[in-house]
Amino acid sequence: MAEATVEMNELNFAGDDRVVPFQVEGLDVRGRAVQLGPLLNSILGRHDYPAPVARLLAEAIVLTALLGTSLKFDGKFTVQTKGDGPVDLLVADFSTPDSLRAYARYDEDALAAAVAEGKTSPPELLGAGVLAFTIDHGHGMQPYQGIVPLDGSSLEEIAGVYFRQSEQIPTKVRLGVAELLDRDAEGRPRHNWRAGGLVAQFLPQAPERMRQPDLHGGDGDEREHDQSDDDAWSEARVMVETIDTDELTDPQVPIERLLFRLFHERGVRVYKPQTVVDRCSCSREKIKGVLDGFSAEEISASEQEGEIAVTCEFCSTTYRYAVEEFAAA
Repeated sequence: MAEATVEMNELNFAGDDRVVPFQVEGLDVRGRAVQLGPLLNSILGRHDYPAPVARLLAEAIVLTALLGTSLKFDGKFTVQTKGDGPVDLLVADFSTPDSLRAYARYDEDALAAAVAEGKTSPPELLGAGVLAFTIDHGHGMQPYQGIVPLDGSSLEEIAGVYFRQSEQIPTKVRLGVAELLDRDAEGRPRHNWRAGGLVAQFLPQAPERMRQPDLHGGDGDEREHDQSDDDAWSEARVMVETIDTDELTDPQVPIERLLFRLFHERGVRVYKPQTVVDRCSCSREKIKGVLDGFSAEEISASEQEGEIAVTCEFCSTTYRYAVEEFAAA
């Protein structure tokens, strides 16, 4: 029986905050794509980050959503940067099956100076340092961590290097963030964030087709690194590179429609989307478990007016404990 033809306007689009797996059989490419709206607003609005910091953290959140939802087991996937720039720390993690959280740490004075000088690109804000991808299987197993340097490239470029070095999989990543201003039902100005992203990977059946040229050898190494690229992967990579931020973040362009625009001539197939939600893994019990390990001196140093208050850096929830709750006191 021939497959039924489905027009794009008949599809039940995934919508915001749902990661869409896809496959382009004609190019031996698989990937995932997403548009984030309410989830992103919730996370960024909770901390009221300055716009340059919010944009940077939004990229990390999109990257985490794309990669974390690919886990095939119960566990956690974390993206973390540590650098010497004004934004010295970004952390975003995804816990199966659907929980995502994130926060950023920055130096207000250094950030203000960078903004005044117009130095607000991701490499300028992050500085020199490392980007770490951590996969935690839980159950007492040792986490796996891949680390790549923050070398003046964008997060999407660094992610591609990670996959090439650690996973030996040709990968192309696109990330986009938009700051939208509109009005609510009562006509008051309203600020919204949107972000989108796509990761495409070359996974042919013949392993030799995945072979990548060596990484650049440093000064004096002028070799051309794209000469041995497979034609199918070259075509897919060029298509992904044509995506602009407006397309990734436009609420009027569902992610399935964007995939159709890119790959319809090669036959793109989309699969059941996976929802991601703004949910922190902190709890009163978990934090108390940490405090239970404090010495009497540490409990005393943490006490203020007869209680200990701990605020989660991710969700900003404050937990309060009476000093009497701890045996060490």
